[in-house]
Amino acid sequence: MGRPQDVYVSFDTVRDKNLMQLKKLNMSIFPVSYQDKFYTDALSSGDFTKLAYYADLCVGSIACRLEKKEGGAGVRLYIMTLGVLAPYRRIGIGSKLLKKTLEQCEQDPLIVEVYLHVQTNNEAAIEFYKKFDFEITETIKNYYKHIEPPDCYVLSKNLVSTSKAKAPR
Repeated sequence: MGRPQDVYVSFDTVRDKNLMQLKKLNMSIFPVSYQDKFYTDALSSGDFTKLAYYADLCVGSIACRLEKKEGGAGVRLYIMTLGVLAPYRRIGIGSKLLKKTLEQCEQDPLIVEVYLHVQTNNEAAIEFYKKFDFEITETIKNYYKHIEPPDCYVLSKNLVSTSKAKAPR
């Protein structure tokens, strides 16, 4: 396989007709099984939930949920899952999925923040998100019920630029 910048990846929005692809990926990648509400939320996020294809094979996905920000000041995008099948990791597919999602968020003036949860021992994921300017903003004890360690970090990226925040009154 090529270097990360050489890898051609195509994307498809998750819809009813390809939802099973997302379910199969999640079963292969993640140590938990997701309930129907997860998939309902993923479908309702529209273009923010995507499948990634490499050489016409579905090898990765990002599943998101849009939430109203507490206090009513904008919308947050919650990344429920971002994963790539093991043989296709480390060639830039996950980066392309996240980059595409962040670019979409920047085009939507209502989305002010992107956040996710990461298991505290998942150093590779933490470093991955830090490369995209996510910061650890919170630690939640016993977040996960059936995996060890049960604790997680909340990683967040604020999308409100300082120039927008200082708009004239």
